[in-house]
Amino acid sequence: MDAKRFAVAVFGLLVSVIIAALAYEFIAPLTVAVFLYYSTRRYHRLLGRLRLPGLGRRVPANVRAIIAVGSLALPLLLLVSYATVLLVVEAQQFATEYALVDVAARNVEWFGGVSSLPEFSIEGFYEAYRSGDLDPFVAFATDHATFLTSLISQFFLNLFITLIVTYYLLVDGHRIHEWLLRFDDEAIIREYLEAVDEELEAVLFGNLLNVLAISLIAIGAFSVYNIVAPAPAEVPYPALAGALTGVASLIPVVGMKIVYLPVTLIAALPILLGGDPVNLAWIAGFLAVAVVLVDTIPDLILRPLLSGEETHVGLLMLSYTIGPVVLGFYGLFFAPILVVVGLTFANVALPRLLKAQRADGPAD
Repeated sequence: MDAKRFAVAVFGLLVSVIIAALAYEFIAPLTVAVFLYYSTRRYHRLLGRLRLPGLGRRVPANVRAIIAVGSLALPLLLLVSYATVLLVVEAQQFATEYALVDVAARNVEWFGGVSSLPEFSIEGFYEAYRSGDLDPFVAFATDHATFLTSLISQFFLNLFITLIVTYYLLVDGHRIHEWLLRFDDEAIIREYLEAVDEELEAVLFGNLLNVLAISLIAIGAFSVYNIVAPAPAEVPYPALAGALTGVASLIPVVGMKIVYLPVTLIAALPILLGGDPVNLAWIAGFLAVAVVLVDTIPDLILRPLLSGEETHVGLLMLSYTIGPVVLGFYGLFFAPILVVVGLTFANVALPRLLKAQRADGPAD
């Protein structure tokens, strides 16, 4: 290698190390972006079949990317926001009905100045501010301003990175694919990259379909239960609970339980605190419906059908379970991607590499 090639190689290595270090700092949003890209790419391509009315041209790629990201991110944001508002409203009503404000004032020092919870509206918060009921909360926020500011800014920064990277992957992903194929070697790299690309799309798009299917099943099951159950044993907001159950199904084994178990507890709590104990049988029936019809049967039937062609379903479920434990939140998205990349290498590239090595001659 001459001096020029060595200098270029060193410079390229230095740039690669810097880019890798920066990417590691934002590995969570970048991983989520790749996950969303493969989850929505088929949808993005499907939108390409549409034509602009009156012009006859197909919808541009950047417009399709905005639609794909917006139609996924906006409903999820509205769902979470709506759930948060309902949770606050219901918690306020529950705390008022069972005098939890007095209990908190007696046992939590910084809560002691609150006489009642404000009405969840602009006027309610304004009146609470004027009366001084919000002073303990303002003082708490002031004392922890640095932490809260850092937490909020970090969240919106990660959200911005995720949306921007997902958008440009949808628009320019084919260019990255073509650039990687320039480093082909006896078609092994090409075959491997194309296999990984197809398998990631199959697995992650299948996860998106699984979320939609579970959401519809849960909404239907919870709504039918509310129709037949007596009013004291009804579950709150069955459509919202069903949609959140579908989103939580991304996490196998424990995912859906983090929604329908709290919903069961919320529905049973008023009965336990003074209702008719007979209605607890209906609550038990709801729990059975959630476990069998929403959790167990769809997971056994849908997940194998919507998984990739080559990736083992058990390993995929294990990656979803172990990933967050080992890597944190982003492990939920990184682990299945890593499993697909590794298994595809073992199935596609490794046999060819070993065959090529044996063709060179017998090992010593």
